[in-house]
This record gives sequence, C-alpha cells and structure tokens, in this order.
Amino acid sequence: MKKLKYITPVMFILVFFFVGMYQLSCSKENKGVLFGNSGDSPLKNDEATAKASDIQGTFRKIFYQYKDSVVYITTEQIVKVRNPFYDDPVLRNFFGESRGGNGSTVQKKSGLGTGFIISEDGYICTNHHVINGVDKVFVKVNDASYEAKIIGSDARTDIGLLKIEPREKLKPVYFGDSEKVEVGDWAVAIGNPFGLDRTFTVGVISAKGRRDVDFMGGSHLQTDASINPGNSGGPLINIYGEVIGINRMIYSKSGGYMGIGFAIPINTAKGVLAQLQKHKRVKRGYIGVSIIPLSDNDAKQIGLENNEGAFIGEVIKGSPADRGGIRVGDVIVKLDGKNVRTIKDLLGIVGDAQIGQTITVTVWRNHKLTKLFIKIQERPEQRQ
Repeated sequence: MKKLKYITPVMFILVFFFVGMYQLSCSKENKGVLFGNSGDSPLKNDEATAKASDIQGTFRKIFYQYKDSVVYITTEQIVKVRNPFYDDPVLRNFFGESRGGNGSTVQKKSGLGTGFIISEDGYICTNHHVINGVDKVFVKVNDASYEAKIIGSDARTDIGLLKIEPREKLKPVYFGDSEKVEVGDWAVAIGNPFGLDRTFTVGVISAKGRRDVDFMGGSHLQTDASINPGNSGGPLINIYGEVIGINRMIYSKSGGYMGIGFAIPINTAKGVLAQLQKHKRVKRGYIGVSIIPLSDNDAKQIGLENNEGAFIGEVIKGSPADRGGIRVGDVIVKLDGKNVRTIKDLLGIVGDAQIGQTITVTVWRNHKLTKLFIKIQERPEQRQ
C-alpha cells in the first residue's frame, strides 16, 4: 500500500496558480458570448410605434387616475343549510342532532365584487346582485377597510348604492356621456376578477343599445374588454378617463370570459343613483295594463301590417290606463311619439316617465289609430 502524502505549501500555490490561469483563459474565450441582441429594437424609434406608445401611456394614466377610486367589495350572508342526514332516524342518531333540532345548520356564505367611488364623502356604486340579500358588506379602499351601509339597490337596472365613512376625502370618478359612445371606441375595465384586485383590461365597444340580454329589456353596452366573476360593479372607462358604464355580466357557456361582456350605460345609472340616494329605491311610472303576445296571424286579422306593438290583455280597474280609456284588445303602437315595437319598449318608456306626467298614447283600435291621454302614476310596491 502506498502512503498518502500531505500537500505542501509549494504544491498548494502551484495548484491555485494553474486553476486561476485556466479560469482566465475560459473567461477570455467566452467574453464575446451574449444572449439576445445588444442593440435597440428598430421599432423603438419607429413613427408608427411612437403613436402606439402614446396610447400605451394613456392607458397607464387611466390606471393611476383610478387605482384609488375602484374598490374591492366582500360580502357576508348567514344561510341555513339542510342536513341531508336529518330525515333518516338512524343517520340522525349517528351524526347527532343539528342545532335547533330542525334539520338545518347555519353557515356563513361569502361573496366578492367591485365598486367605484362617486363622492368624496364615501358614496360607492356597484351592482344590485353583488349586495342583494347579504347581511354585511365590506369595502376595501387601498389598504383601508370599512363596513359599508346599503343605501338602496334596484333589481331592474341591477344598480346598488353603498355608503362608507372614510377617514379622509376619497377620489370620485369622472362621469362620461354614454349616449356619445360609438362602436369601436376604446373601453377599459378595472375590477377584481376572481379576487385579483385592481385588474386592468382593455378592449373596445363591440355594440351598443343591446336590449335582449335581460328580460326587462334594459339597454347595455357590449365590450370585449375582459370581464370575469368579481368584475361586477366595476367601471367601464373610455379613452378620456371617463366612466361610461357599470360592468354587469358576461355571455359565457363555460362560466368564464368568452369575449362578450355587458355594461349598464352610465346615463341610465345617474338617475337611478340619484333616486336611491333620495328615496332608497327607484320610483317608476305605471299605467296599469297587462300585455299578452300576439301571433302573426292574429296581427293580420286585426289589420296590423307588422306584428309590432303591445297587445292589451288586461286593464287594471281604476288604473291610469282605465281612466285614460285604454281597452282590452287595443294595441299600443306609440308613447309620446316613440315607437312601441315590443313589451320591452313599453316597459322602458313608461318606467322612465316622470310621475304625474301626461303622455300621448297611440293605439290601434278597430283598424285605425286612436290617440289617448294618460297621466303616469307611481308603480305600486306590489307591482315592482
């Protein structure tokens, strides 16, 4: 067996020297090796790119303008859940009696959504469906959390109004004019999809005046800006940094984003929010009729060229329609000069009319047009 020898100081110096020389030679060989192009991209100073960069800068400005105005909403609701074992006496004894002995247990249900600040003193706009039926609402503004009071909400337009007591003045959004929105305009959505706060997405206005997305026929803006669960109640913003809509819902077969989202026009929301602040509910017009569908054949039999209008199936006794002379079998074709093609048109025009206002109603009766005058009444509570 050979004996091992210790490394002397001289040997150590020699080993260190040769290792250092080897590393130096390797670094010289690799000195010119780089990943990626070391120069500037030719697009950086391109004129067309400069224009796109200006738009990019505007998007950044919109985000920083509204990052403190879009809020994170969470809700709590106490619900009773039926115990599936309660009805079987054997399983009930095995798993034990539920609290209260009525076969149900109490659970806390949570939800989330988005809202945006509309006044310095803490009024916040969101969707009705975000806060409907909940026991508590919490609002997060940046790092500050508040419990919010529900001032009021409206199921028909899906708009809700909250109030918090902030410790300092808040930054309200700027309202735009949704009547001036055109297809192809830029559209920015800010919200909390899946709980990811202040998520910023960009698209365009895909369509406007969509009335076939809910049973009440309310007008909607359509956008391809990405909207997902949690975005509800957040602002839809134009390129000028003005809120033009309230993000409400998406069209989806999967439950997730598929390129089509809908927002409530801000012009609709303005009047609703004012009424919610003042009355805690929305007062709407009412004339007191029931509408039934009319077949194409029936429309021809009564002399209508097109199957359009609202066919009266019932007139409520003592209602404005009754006092104004509307009869069963009449077809309302115009209200104050506005065409009534469907029941949604009728609901929209009457609902938006001022209480106490007298409107001209044009009906098709006995193969001719007849004008009547009806004074709008506030819709009774039970008929909301």
